[in-house]
Amino acid sequence: MSLNVVMLGPPGAGKGTQAEWLAREHGIPKVSTGDILRDAVQRGTPLGKAAKAVMDAGKLVGDDIMVGIVRERLEQPDARRGFVLDGFPRTVAQAEALETMLTGRGPLLVLLLDVPSEELVRRLGTRRVCGTCGTNAAPEAPAGARCASCGGELVQRRDDSESVVRERLRVYEAQTSPLVAHYRGRPTFVPVDGNQPTAAVAEALRRAVANAGALTS
Repeated sequence: MSLNVVMLGPPGAGKGTQAEWLAREHGIPKVSTGDILRDAVQRGTPLGKAAKAVMDAGKLVGDDIMVGIVRERLEQPDARRGFVLDGFPRTVAQAEALETMLTGRGPLLVLLLDVPSEELVRRLGTRRVCGTCGTNAAPEAPAGARCASCGGELVQRRDDSESVVRERLRVYEAQTSPLVAHYRGRPTFVPVDGNQPTAAVAEALRRAVANAGALTS
């Protein structure tokens, strides 16, 4: 049976790190909507061209284009055994579209990383990314460390200032509450305490995957 996972959680909850680990452990692709959107634009696919036109006009890419790009990605051979989605769905309409994509592919496991707002503000305020290649630095990277990928200087992202972070969290809560309500109550919806060391969160996710398999087998 395939392992189909959606990772939910606010900015700074560690979704990307945990999604990467989960995908690697199960030999399935991590599907980041930001990555596949940029790839579609770069390759000049019909949906990529449509997305570029929207973004060039300063607008947000709509559900129809995002659903199409995700559908194309999940139809690729490496996603037949499953996937870990990071950044999709963001709306109930996208969640409903995802359900149709999964017909005949097994259940959907929805993992919600739960972290208190003040901890998120602290994490994002100390987060560093490479100013050259954009790679996130490891949380434990010491002051003065360089990028592990390219050796570039580590800097603070502009959108990680406290005022911007608090606004991002407010927007996230407003946009995501209906989505969480859509999934809550399912046996395969699992909230996980993300306010733990990275390894402890990974172990909690491992248990969630194992429990979901027992529920659906």
